[in-house]
Amino acid sequence: MRQAFSGIIPLSVRFFRTVAIIAVATGIAIGASTPGQAAPKNAAIVIDANTGKTLYSSNANARRYPASLTKMMTLYLTFEALSKGKISKSTQVTFSANAAAEPPTKLGVRKGGSITVETAIRSMVTKSANDSSTAMAELLGGSEANFAKMMTAKARSLGMANTVFRNAHGLPNTGQFTTARDMATLGIALREHYPQYYSYFAERSFMYGKQRINGHNRLLGRIKGVDGIKTGYTRASGFNLVSSVSVDGRKLVAVVMGGSSGASRDNEMARLIKAYLPKASKRSGGALIALNNNDQASQQIARIVLPKHGAPTPDAKPVTVEAIVASTAALPSRKPAPPQPVGQQAAEPADIPFAQAYAGAEPSQQIDPVNTASLPSGWVVQVAASPSKTDAEAALDKTAAQARAILASASGYTVPFRKGGVTYFRARFGGFETQTAALRACTALKKQRIECFAVQQ
Repeated sequence: MRQAFSGIIPLSVRFFRTVAIIAVATGIAIGASTPGQAAPKNAAIVIDANTGKTLYSSNANARRYPASLTKMMTLYLTFEALSKGKISKSTQVTFSANAAAEPPTKLGVRKGGSITVETAIRSMVTKSANDSSTAMAELLGGSEANFAKMMTAKARSLGMANTVFRNAHGLPNTGQFTTARDMATLGIALREHYPQYYSYFAERSFMYGKQRINGHNRLLGRIKGVDGIKTGYTRASGFNLVSSVSVDGRKLVAVVMGGSSGASRDNEMARLIKAYLPKASKRSGGALIALNNNDQASQQIARIVLPKHGAPTPDAKPVTVEAIVASTAALPSRKPAPPQPVGQQAAEPADIPFAQAYAGAEPSQQIDPVNTASLPSGWVVQVAASPSKTDAEAALDKTAAQARAILASASGYTVPFRKGGVTYFRARFGGFETQTAALRACTALKKQRIECFAVQQ
Protein backbone atom coordinates (compact mmCIF):
# COMPACT_ATOMS: atom_id res chain seq x y z
CA MET A 1 0.00 0.00 0.00
CA ARG A 2 2.91 2.30 0.66
CA GLN A 3 4.41 2.02 -2.80
CA ALA A 4 4.06 5.16 -4.84
CA PHE A 5 2.01 4.81 -7.97
CA SER A 6 3.88 5.21 -11.19
CA GLY A 7 3.44 8.47 -13.03
CA ILE A 8 2.26 6.65 -16.11
CA ILE A 9 -0.80 5.23 -14.36
CA PRO A 10 -3.92 7.10 -15.52
CA LEU A 11 -5.33 9.59 -13.03
CA SER A 12 -8.64 7.72 -12.77
CA VAL A 13 -6.85 4.52 -11.78
CA ARG A 14 -4.76 6.34 -9.17
CA PHE A 15 -7.87 7.98 -7.78
CA PHE A 16 -9.79 4.75 -7.30
CA ARG A 17 -6.77 3.05 -5.76
CA THR A 18 -6.46 5.91 -3.32
CA VAL A 19 -10.15 5.62 -2.46
CA ALA A 20 -9.68 1.89 -1.86
CA ILE A 21 -6.82 2.54 0.55
CA ILE A 22 -8.81 5.17 2.44
CA ALA A 23 -11.68 2.75 2.87
CA VAL A 24 -9.51 0.18 4.63
CA ALA A 25 -10.32 -0.13 8.35
CA THR A 26 -12.87 2.66 8.32
CA GLY A 27 -16.12 0.80 7.72
CA ILE A 28 -16.75 2.59 4.41
CA ALA A 29 -18.10 0.45 1.62
CA ILE A 30 -16.93 0.95 -1.96
CA GLY A 31 -20.00 0.13 -3.92
CA ALA A 32 -21.67 -3.25 -4.19
CA SER A 33 -19.91 -6.56 -4.54
CA THR A 34 -18.87 -7.50 -8.01
CA PRO A 35 -20.77 -10.33 -9.70
CA GLY A 36 -19.73 -13.73 -8.44
CA GLN A 37 -17.95 -12.29 -5.40
CA ALA A 38 -19.62 -13.69 -2.29
CA ALA A 39 -19.72 -11.74 0.93
CA PRO A 40 -17.48 -12.93 3.74
CA LYS A 41 -18.96 -15.68 5.88
CA ASN A 42 -20.57 -14.17 8.96
CA ALA A 43 -19.48 -15.02 12.49
CA ALA A 44 -21.10 -13.81 15.69
CA ILE A 45 -21.31 -14.43 19.41
CA VAL A 46 -23.19 -12.97 22.37
CA ILE A 47 -21.77 -13.43 25.89
CA ASP A 48 -23.48 -12.64 29.18
CA ALA A 49 -20.82 -10.37 30.68
CA ASN A 50 -22.06 -11.09 34.22
CA THR A 51 -21.85 -14.87 34.06
CA GLY A 52 -19.75 -15.67 30.97
CA LYS A 53 -22.54 -17.79 29.52
CA THR A 54 -22.73 -17.96 25.73
CA LEU A 55 -26.22 -16.82 24.75
CA TYR A 56 -25.73 -17.03 20.99
CA SER A 57 -23.01 -18.42 18.73
CA SER A 58 -22.59 -18.67 14.97
CA ASN A 59 -19.19 -19.67 13.57
CA ALA A 60 -17.74 -18.15 16.74
CA ASN A 61 -14.59 -20.29 16.58
CA ALA A 62 -14.03 -19.89 12.84
CA ARG A 63 -10.95 -17.95 11.89
CA ARG A 64 -11.50 -14.41 10.67
CA TYR A 65 -9.40 -11.33 9.95
CA PRO A 66 -9.80 -8.82 12.79
CA ALA A 67 -9.26 -5.61 10.76
CA SER A 68 -9.35 -2.63 13.14
CA LEU A 69 -10.64 -4.76 16.01
CA THR A 70 -6.89 -5.28 16.34
CA LYS A 71 -6.70 -1.88 18.00
CA MET A 72 -8.58 -3.30 20.98
CA MET A 73 -5.39 -5.15 21.94
CA THR A 74 -3.24 -2.12 21.18
CA LEU A 75 -5.46 -0.18 23.57
CA TYR A 76 -5.40 -2.98 26.15
CA LEU A 77 -1.60 -2.83 26.31
CA THR A 78 -1.75 0.97 26.39
CA PHE A 79 -4.12 0.85 29.37
CA GLU A 80 -1.85 -1.70 31.03
CA ALA A 81 1.14 0.61 30.64
CA LEU A 82 -0.88 3.51 32.04
CA SER A 83 -2.02 1.51 35.05
CA LYS A 84 1.57 0.47 35.82
CA GLY A 85 2.86 4.02 35.57
CA LYS A 86 5.13 3.27 32.59
CA ILE A 87 3.48 6.10 30.70
CA SER A 88 1.00 8.85 31.52
CA LYS A 89 -1.82 10.40 29.52
CA SER A 90 0.46 13.36 28.81
CA THR A 91 3.42 11.26 27.60
CA GLN A 92 4.41 12.30 24.10
CA VAL A 93 4.04 9.70 21.35
CA THR A 94 6.53 10.49 18.59
CA PHE A 95 5.73 9.46 15.02
CA SER A 96 8.51 7.68 13.15
CA ALA A 97 8.69 7.62 9.37
CA ASN A 98 7.07 4.19 9.57
CA ALA A 99 4.13 5.45 11.63
CA ALA A 100 3.67 8.61 9.56
CA ALA A 101 3.57 6.55 6.35
CA GLU A 102 0.63 4.37 7.39
CA PRO A 103 -2.31 4.61 4.98
CA PRO A 104 -5.61 6.18 6.07
CA THR A 105 -7.55 6.26 8.21
CA LYS A 106 -4.98 8.34 10.08
CA LEU A 107 -4.43 11.57 11.98
CA GLY A 108 -1.78 12.67 9.52
CA VAL A 109 0.99 13.51 11.97
CA ARG A 110 4.26 14.08 10.13
CA LYS A 111 7.50 12.24 10.78
CA GLY A 112 9.06 13.58 13.95
CA GLY A 113 5.78 15.06 15.16
CA SER A 114 4.10 13.91 18.34
CA ILE A 115 0.80 13.75 20.20
CA THR A 116 -0.09 12.83 23.76
CA VAL A 117 -0.97 9.28 24.78
CA GLU A 118 -4.52 10.45 25.49
CA THR A 119 -4.88 11.87 21.99
CA ALA A 120 -3.52 8.62 20.58
CA ILE A 121 -6.12 6.66 22.56
CA ARG A 122 -8.97 8.86 21.40
CA SER A 123 -7.82 8.74 17.79
CA MET A 124 -7.68 4.95 17.85
CA VAL A 125 -11.12 4.63 19.47
CA THR A 126 -12.97 7.12 17.29
CA LYS A 127 -11.08 7.66 14.04
CA SER A 128 -9.40 4.22 14.10
CA ALA A 129 -6.15 6.00 13.30
CA ASN A 130 -3.57 3.62 11.86
CA ASP A 131 -0.67 6.02 12.29
CA SER A 132 -1.44 6.51 15.99
CA SER A 133 -1.60 2.74 16.46
CA THR A 134 1.84 2.24 14.95
CA ALA A 135 3.35 5.14 16.89
CA MET A 136 1.95 3.76 20.15
CA ALA A 137 3.27 0.30 19.29
CA GLU A 138 6.74 1.70 18.71
CA LEU A 139 6.59 3.63 21.99
CA LEU A 140 5.58 0.59 24.04
CA GLY A 141 7.42 -2.11 22.13
CA GLY A 142 10.41 -0.44 20.54
CA SER A 143 9.18 -1.58 17.14
CA GLU A 144 5.84 -2.64 15.72
CA ALA A 145 7.14 -6.18 15.13
CA ASN A 146 8.10 -6.47 18.80
CA PHE A 147 4.78 -5.05 19.88
CA ALA A 148 2.87 -7.56 17.75
CA LYS A 149 4.62 -10.37 19.62
CA MET A 150 3.69 -8.74 22.91
CA MET A 151 0.09 -8.53 21.68
CA THR A 152 0.00 -12.23 20.84
CA ALA A 153 1.59 -13.16 24.18
CA LYS A 154 -1.01 -11.07 26.00
CA ALA A 155 -3.76 -12.71 23.98
CA ARG A 156 -2.57 -16.10 25.20
CA SER A 157 -2.53 -14.95 28.82
CA LEU A 158 -6.13 -13.76 28.47
CA GLY A 159 -7.25 -17.10 27.04
CA MET A 160 -7.44 -16.00 23.40
CA ALA A 161 -6.06 -19.27 22.02
CA ASN A 162 -6.92 -18.67 18.36
CA THR A 163 -5.54 -15.19 17.74
CA VAL A 164 -2.24 -14.07 16.23
CA PHE A 165 -1.28 -10.42 15.76
CA ARG A 166 1.23 -9.18 13.19
CA ASN A 167 0.62 -5.44 13.48
CA ALA A 168 -0.96 -2.91 15.81
CA HIS A 169 -3.65 -1.48 13.52
CA GLY A 170 -5.33 -4.31 11.61
CA LEU A 171 -4.42 -3.38 8.06
CA PRO A 172 -4.33 -6.50 5.85
CA ASN A 173 -1.86 -9.21 6.85
CA THR A 174 -2.64 -12.83 6.03
CA GLY A 175 -0.79 -13.98 9.15
CA GLN A 176 -3.06 -11.98 11.46
CA PHE A 177 -6.29 -13.66 12.48
CA THR A 178 -8.75 -14.14 15.32
CA THR A 179 -12.22 -15.49 16.11
CA ALA A 180 -15.44 -13.90 17.26
CA ARG A 181 -15.09 -15.71 20.59
CA ASP A 182 -11.56 -14.36 21.14
CA MET A 183 -12.71 -10.83 20.36
CA ALA A 184 -15.52 -11.21 22.90
CA THR A 185 -12.94 -12.35 25.45
CA LEU A 186 -10.85 -9.26 24.75
CA GLY A 187 -13.91 -7.01 25.01
CA ILE A 188 -14.76 -8.45 28.43
CA ALA A 189 -11.12 -8.14 29.55
CA LEU A 190 -11.00 -4.46 28.60
CA ARG A 191 -14.12 -3.76 30.62
CA GLU A 192 -13.12 -5.84 33.65
CA HIS A 193 -9.44 -4.99 33.90
CA TYR A 194 -9.40 -1.29 33.04
CA PRO A 195 -12.73 0.28 34.05
CA GLN A 196 -10.87 3.53 34.77
CA TYR A 197 -10.12 3.89 31.06
CA TYR A 198 -13.13 2.12 29.60
CA SER A 199 -15.12 5.34 29.17
CA TYR A 200 -12.94 6.23 26.18
CA PHE A 201 -14.88 3.63 24.19
CA ALA A 202 -18.08 5.59 24.72
CA GLU A 203 -16.67 8.75 23.10
CA ARG A 204 -18.43 9.56 19.85
CA SER A 205 -16.03 12.34 18.88
CA PHE A 206 -13.06 14.31 20.16
CA MET A 207 -11.28 17.57 19.45
CA TYR A 208 -7.90 17.39 17.72
CA GLY A 209 -6.67 20.94 17.71
CA LYS A 210 -9.49 22.93 16.17
CA GLN A 211 -10.88 19.92 14.34
CA ARG A 212 -13.69 17.74 15.66
CA ILE A 213 -13.14 14.11 14.71
CA ASN A 214 -16.23 11.90 14.69
CA GLY A 215 -16.22 8.18 15.40
CA HIS A 216 -17.41 5.20 13.34
CA ASN A 217 -19.48 3.39 15.97
CA ARG A 218 -23.00 4.36 14.96
CA LEU A 219 -24.67 2.25 17.67
CA LEU A 220 -23.49 4.70 20.34
CA GLY A 221 -26.54 6.81 21.12
CA ARG A 222 -28.73 4.67 18.87
CA ILE A 223 -29.13 1.56 21.04
CA LYS A 224 -29.84 1.99 24.74
CA GLY A 225 -26.99 0.79 26.93
CA VAL A 226 -24.32 0.48 24.22
CA ASP A 227 -21.07 1.93 25.60
CA GLY A 228 -18.46 0.81 23.01
CA ILE A 229 -16.30 -0.90 21.83
CA LYS A 230 -14.86 -0.97 18.28
CA THR A 231 -15.61 -1.19 14.58
CA GLY A 232 -13.41 -2.59 11.83
CA TYR A 233 -13.36 -3.13 8.09
CA THR A 234 -11.12 -4.43 5.36
CA ARG A 235 -12.23 -5.99 2.12
CA ALA A 236 -11.02 -9.41 3.26
CA SER A 237 -12.65 -9.22 6.69
CA GLY A 238 -15.94 -7.58 5.85
CA PHE A 239 -17.56 -5.28 8.40
CA ASN A 240 -16.78 -6.14 12.03
CA LEU A 241 -18.12 -4.81 15.31
CA VAL A 242 -17.65 -5.55 19.00
CA SER A 243 -20.29 -4.02 21.26
CA SER A 244 -20.65 -3.78 25.02
CA VAL A 245 -24.10 -3.23 26.52
CA SER A 246 -25.21 -2.51 30.08
CA VAL A 247 -28.87 -1.97 30.99
CA ASP A 248 -30.45 -2.35 34.45
CA GLY A 249 -27.73 -4.67 35.72
CA ARG A 250 -27.72 -6.87 32.62
CA LYS A 251 -24.50 -6.85 30.61
CA LEU A 252 -23.60 -8.24 27.20
CA VAL A 253 -20.54 -8.32 25.01
CA ALA A 254 -21.43 -9.17 21.43
CA VAL A 255 -19.39 -9.61 18.28
CA VAL A 256 -20.46 -9.52 14.63
CA MET A 257 -17.84 -10.23 11.95
CA GLY A 258 -17.94 -10.44 8.17
CA GLY A 259 -20.88 -8.14 7.50
CA SER A 260 -21.52 -7.21 3.88
CA SER A 261 -22.02 -3.54 4.75
CA GLY A 262 -21.78 -1.25 7.72
CA ALA A 263 -25.55 -0.93 7.87
CA SER A 264 -26.20 -4.69 7.75
CA ARG A 265 -23.57 -5.27 10.43
CA ASP A 266 -25.11 -2.63 12.69
CA ASN A 267 -28.61 -3.99 12.13
CA GLU A 268 -27.48 -7.52 12.98
CA MET A 269 -25.86 -6.27 16.17
CA ALA A 270 -29.01 -4.38 17.12
CA ARG A 271 -31.06 -7.54 16.51
CA LEU A 272 -28.79 -9.64 18.70
CA ILE A 273 -28.87 -7.10 21.53
CA LYS A 274 -32.65 -6.88 21.41
CA ALA A 275 -33.02 -10.67 21.35
CA TYR A 276 -30.53 -11.62 24.05
CA LEU A 277 -30.30 -8.75 26.52
CA PRO A 278 -33.55 -9.85 28.25
CA LYS A 279 -31.98 -13.32 28.67
CA ALA A 280 -28.88 -11.99 30.42
CA SER A 281 -28.49 -12.35 34.18
CA LYS A 282 -28.58 -9.41 36.59
CA ARG A 283 -26.34 -11.29 39.01
CA SER A 284 -22.60 -10.97 38.62
CA GLY A 285 -20.52 -14.09 38.87
CA GLY A 286 -17.33 -12.11 39.49
CA ALA A 287 -14.41 -11.57 37.15
CA LEU A 288 -14.63 -13.65 33.98
CA ILE A 289 -11.15 -13.03 32.55
CA ALA A 290 -8.18 -13.54 34.85
CA LEU A 291 -5.92 -10.52 35.07
CA ASN A 292 -2.35 -11.69 34.61
CA ASN A 293 0.01 -8.81 33.98
CA ASN A 294 3.06 -10.84 34.97
CA ASP A 295 2.61 -13.88 32.78
CA GLN A 296 5.95 -15.57 32.21
CA ALA A 297 5.69 -15.88 28.44
CA SER A 298 4.97 -12.18 27.94
CA GLN A 299 7.85 -11.13 30.18
CA GLN A 300 10.37 -13.43 28.51
CA ILE A 301 9.35 -12.42 25.02
CA ALA A 302 9.76 -8.77 25.99
CA ARG A 303 13.28 -9.53 27.19
CA ILE A 304 14.18 -11.26 23.95
CA VAL A 305 12.94 -8.67 21.50
CA LEU A 306 13.32 -5.61 23.71
CA PRO A 307 16.82 -5.42 25.20
CA LYS A 308 16.67 -4.08 28.75
CA HIS A 309 17.51 -0.40 28.42
CA GLY A 310 19.09 -1.32 25.08
CA ALA A 311 21.58 -3.66 26.77
CA PRO A 312 23.26 -5.91 24.18
CA THR A 313 24.14 -9.50 24.96
CA PRO A 314 25.39 -10.80 21.61
CA ASP A 315 27.70 -13.47 22.91
CA ALA A 316 25.44 -14.93 25.56
CA LYS A 317 23.31 -17.91 24.65
CA PRO A 318 20.02 -16.41 23.45
CA VAL A 319 16.66 -17.52 24.72
CA THR A 320 14.56 -18.82 21.84
CA VAL A 321 10.81 -18.79 21.40
CA GLU A 322 10.94 -22.59 21.55
CA ALA A 323 12.64 -22.36 24.95
CA ILE A 324 9.84 -20.14 26.18
CA VAL A 325 7.27 -22.69 25.08
CA ALA A 326 9.08 -25.42 26.97
CA SER A 327 9.31 -23.34 30.14
CA THR A 328 5.70 -22.20 30.26
CA ALA A 329 2.41 -24.02 30.61
CA ALA A 330 1.57 -26.61 27.99
CA LEU A 331 0.18 -24.99 24.90
CA PRO A 332 -1.67 -26.32 21.84
CA SER A 333 0.51 -27.98 19.25
CA ARG A 334 -1.46 -28.26 16.06
CA LYS A 335 -0.57 -26.09 13.11
CA PRO A 336 -3.33 -23.68 12.12
CA ALA A 337 -4.67 -23.46 8.62
CA PRO A 338 -4.53 -20.00 7.04
CA PRO A 339 -7.69 -17.90 6.95
CA GLN A 340 -10.05 -18.83 4.14
CA PRO A 341 -10.45 -16.53 1.13
CA VAL A 342 -13.43 -14.25 0.95
CA GLY A 343 -16.57 -16.19 0.14
CA GLN A 344 -15.28 -19.53 1.44
CA GLN A 345 -16.30 -20.90 4.80
CA ALA A 346 -13.40 -21.38 7.20
CA ALA A 347 -13.22 -24.67 9.03
CA GLU A 348 -13.24 -24.63 12.81
CA PRO A 349 -9.68 -23.52 13.55
CA ALA A 350 -7.08 -25.79 15.00
CA ASP A 351 -5.29 -24.66 18.13
CA ILE A 352 -2.36 -22.36 17.51
CA PRO A 353 1.02 -23.50 18.80
CA PHE A 354 2.80 -20.69 20.61
CA ALA A 355 6.05 -21.03 18.67
CA GLN A 356 4.19 -21.22 15.35
CA ALA A 357 2.44 -17.97 16.21
CA TYR A 358 5.67 -16.30 15.25
CA ALA A 359 6.35 -18.29 12.10
CA GLY A 360 7.75 -15.94 9.49
CA ALA A 361 9.09 -13.57 12.14
CA GLU A 362 12.36 -15.44 12.57
CA PRO A 363 15.37 -14.35 10.50
CA SER A 364 16.71 -16.36 7.63
CA GLN A 365 18.99 -19.21 8.55
CA GLN A 366 21.43 -17.98 5.92
CA ILE A 367 23.82 -15.18 6.80
CA ASP A 368 23.34 -12.20 4.53
CA PRO A 369 26.28 -11.60 2.23
CA VAL A 370 28.44 -8.91 3.81
CA ASN A 371 30.86 -6.72 1.95
CA THR A 372 33.34 -6.27 4.76
CA ALA A 373 35.01 -3.38 3.00
CA SER A 374 31.79 -1.38 3.46
CA LEU A 375 31.69 -1.88 7.25
CA PRO A 376 33.18 0.83 9.48
CA SER A 377 36.72 0.12 10.55
CA GLY A 378 38.27 0.93 13.89
CA TRP A 379 36.10 1.16 17.02
CA VAL A 380 32.33 0.84 17.12
CA VAL A 381 29.60 1.14 19.76
CA GLN A 382 27.12 -1.71 20.01
CA VAL A 383 23.65 -0.97 21.43
CA ALA A 384 21.66 -4.16 20.83
CA ALA A 385 21.57 -7.63 19.33
CA SER A 386 18.50 -9.51 18.12
CA PRO A 387 17.51 -12.60 16.13
CA SER A 388 15.46 -10.21 13.99
CA LYS A 389 17.18 -7.81 11.60
CA THR A 390 14.11 -5.58 11.70
CA ASP A 391 14.34 -5.34 15.47
CA ALA A 392 18.05 -4.56 15.33
CA GLU A 393 17.41 -1.79 12.81
CA ALA A 394 14.61 -0.46 15.02
CA ALA A 395 17.08 -0.29 17.91
CA LEU A 396 19.42 1.76 15.74
CA ASP A 397 16.66 4.17 14.76
CA LYS A 398 15.47 4.57 18.34
CA THR A 399 18.99 5.16 19.67
CA ALA A 400 19.87 7.59 16.89
CA ALA A 401 16.71 9.60 17.57
CA GLN A 402 17.33 9.65 21.32
CA ALA A 403 21.02 10.58 21.08
CA ARG A 404 21.35 12.71 17.97
CA ALA A 405 24.14 14.92 19.34
CA ILE A 406 26.21 12.01 20.67
CA LEU A 407 25.99 10.03 17.43
CA ALA A 408 26.01 12.94 14.99
CA SER A 409 29.20 11.71 13.31
CA ALA A 410 28.46 8.00 13.63
CA SER A 411 26.78 5.69 11.15
CA GLY A 412 24.41 2.92 12.19
CA TYR A 413 24.46 -0.53 10.65
CA THR A 414 23.68 -4.15 11.43
CA VAL A 415 26.03 -7.06 11.10
CA PRO A 416 24.91 -10.71 11.21
CA PHE A 417 26.56 -13.44 13.20
CA ARG A 418 25.67 -17.07 13.59
CA LYS A 419 25.51 -19.01 16.83
CA GLY A 420 23.95 -22.37 17.59
CA GLY A 421 22.60 -22.64 14.06
CA VAL A 422 20.68 -19.36 14.36
CA THR A 423 21.45 -16.01 12.74
CA TYR A 424 21.51 -12.91 14.92
CA PHE A 425 22.08 -9.25 14.12
CA ARG A 426 24.25 -6.81 16.04
CA ALA A 427 23.13 -3.16 16.03
CA ARG A 428 26.22 -0.94 15.94
CA PHE A 429 27.34 2.62 15.35
CA GLY A 430 30.67 3.02 13.57
CA GLY A 431 32.95 5.93 12.77
CA PHE A 432 35.02 6.20 15.97
CA GLU A 433 38.72 6.46 15.16
CA THR A 434 39.98 5.56 18.63
CA GLN A 435 38.96 3.45 21.60
CA THR A 436 38.77 6.62 23.68
CA ALA A 437 36.24 8.19 21.30
CA ALA A 438 34.07 5.07 21.35
CA LEU A 439 34.21 4.79 25.13
CA ARG A 440 33.36 8.47 25.50
CA ALA A 441 30.31 8.06 23.27
CA CYS A 442 29.19 4.95 25.16
CA THR A 443 29.53 6.75 28.49
CA ALA A 444 27.36 9.57 27.18
CA LEU A 445 24.76 7.05 25.95
CA LYS A 446 24.63 5.37 29.36
CA LYS A 447 23.83 8.72 30.94
CA GLN A 448 20.69 8.62 28.80
CA ARG A 449 19.99 5.08 30.04
CA ILE A 450 21.10 3.49 26.79
CA GLU A 451 23.27 0.51 27.61
CA CYS A 452 26.14 -0.15 25.22
CA PHE A 453 29.75 -1.24 24.90
CA ALA A 454 32.70 -0.33 22.71
CA VAL A 455 34.37 -2.98 20.58
CA GLN A 456 36.99 -2.98 17.85
CA GLN A 457 35.58 -3.87 14.44
